[in-house]
Amino acid sequence: MELRQLQYFIEVANREHVTDAADALHVAQSAVSRQISNLENELGVDLFIREGRRVKLTPIGKIFLERIEQAMNVINDATREVEEYLDPEKGTIRIAYPISLAAYTLPTAIYAFRMQYPDAKFYLKQALYGELIDGVIKGDFNMALIAPVPMEEKKIKRKILFTEEVVALLPIHHPLANKSQLSLRDLKDDPFVMLPDGFKFRQIVIKACNKLGFQPDVAFEGDDIDALKGLVSAGLGVTLMPDVTLVDSLPRATVKIPLIEPTVTRTVGVITPSDRELLPTEELFYEFLQEFFSRLSYFKD
Repeated sequence: MELRQLQYFIEVANREHVTDAADALHVAQSAVSRQISNLENELGVDLFIREGRRVKLTPIGKIFLERIEQAMNVINDATREVEEYLDPEKGTIRIAYPISLAAYTLPTAIYAFRMQYPDAKFYLKQALYGELIDGVIKGDFNMALIAPVPMEEKKIKRKILFTEEVVALLPIHHPLANKSQLSLRDLKDDPFVMLPDGFKFRQIVIKACNKLGFQPDVAFEGDDIDALKGLVSAGLGVTLMPDVTLVDSLPRATVKIPLIEPTVTRTVGVITPSDRELLPTEELFYEFLQEFFSRLSYFKD
């Protein structure tokens, strides 16, 4: 079994098309077909169901793909580790993050890190809450910013960087817009704009509403924080937001109001695998994150 065969297999499996895979690999289609055939002969199983140039993985092919992708992650990490051992300040940091930390938290940390290590490179991936945890466990990436920090999962290590307030965002002409603080119960009759099912922050909001005995009326959903801000700006509903997403400026025609009942917070942190060491450049960034947010919390307090 050759490394090239496995690379060709992964490309074909992900594209489900031999010719497209060959184009992406910059090799002849016949070379890809031959290597896949050799791999199947060596394994003694069919990895693909063929439909002309299009292909689909067999059940055993799906299992093989998952294992091989994990193995390739290990090989790629080993290669990068050798390179970064020689010069960790010029390595690459692969880090995943949720949408709510995309606009301010992560970019601010990266900017500060690059001021100290200008040759470091980043590969960034946005993902949902469960995908962040699974990705770290499986080796798709070695580090993820996450909120809230999962405390029960045993296959990851976790570090809380800070705890942030969740605030209400209201249209500027809302009857309660002049309030200095709000109970969440004050909004029980309002239409809410929210992230869709599957987003952890939506669960936080609904749980807070349920705690006060009501189910929020979700009038609009959007999988982008800026889209939710726009809906509130247009007067189409109210929402709750992590305060960090509003740190630079408030959206047009909106007001931000602290919540006092209940006080809603979420932890923000970084997770890493419990069974793998970080690569040298990743370790630099991991240590930097802890120091950076510790300093920010000191000045905030």
